[in-house]
Amino acid sequence: MYDGAVQDLIDELGRLPGVGPKSAQRIAFHILAAERDEVRRLTAALIEVKERVRFCEVCGNVSEAERCRVCLDPRRLDDVICVVEEPKDVVAIERTREYRGRYHVLGGAINPIENVGPDDLRIKELLGRLSDGAVTEVILAMDPNIEGEATATYLARLIGPMGLTVTRLASGLPVGGDLEYADEVTLGRAFEGRRRVG
Repeated sequence: MYDGAVQDLIDELGRLPGVGPKSAQRIAFHILAAERDEVRRLTAALIEVKERVRFCEVCGNVSEAERCRVCLDPRRLDDVICVVEEPKDVVAIERTREYRGRYHVLGGAINPIENVGPDDLRIKELLGRLSDGAVTEVILAMDPNIEGEATATYLARLIGPMGLTVTRLASGLPVGGDLEYADEVTLGRAFEGRRRVG
């Protein structure tokens, strides 16, 4: 549609997750209109993140050192591991300030359509962490979608025979939501996870 470099930029931006053709075009034209210094800062930040950031050797979270800040924190509980799909999930859980254990980032979820199987995830590393007997509970905090459910089911079957407590994050109705807009699966989960009041 556009010539040369502009179309190349739109195409590259369009490869980013969650960025469709219209958004890619809007971002490209924002970059074109931006000051050179602003674009240089963006470019420098992109290069710096690729050069400095790695994945924690223990849990798989993002880190600028060999171990992330959660793995280095001596105040964290060592007997509970929360298994998540991506590093962004660690951030979401940390924002709640409710969880004080350790994490394990799988690096995705089982997704046969995208050719992602158990061997493509950090499952062997998880099993290695569970083998020393220090962990008593594994919390499966996968996304509440088909891929997340498949991954959680697979892990539960794998970990269950180890004698550990395996739990799954509760799911149900969001605060401020309306029952009429909830899908059947969400409503079903809300009924399963109901608890006594008073």
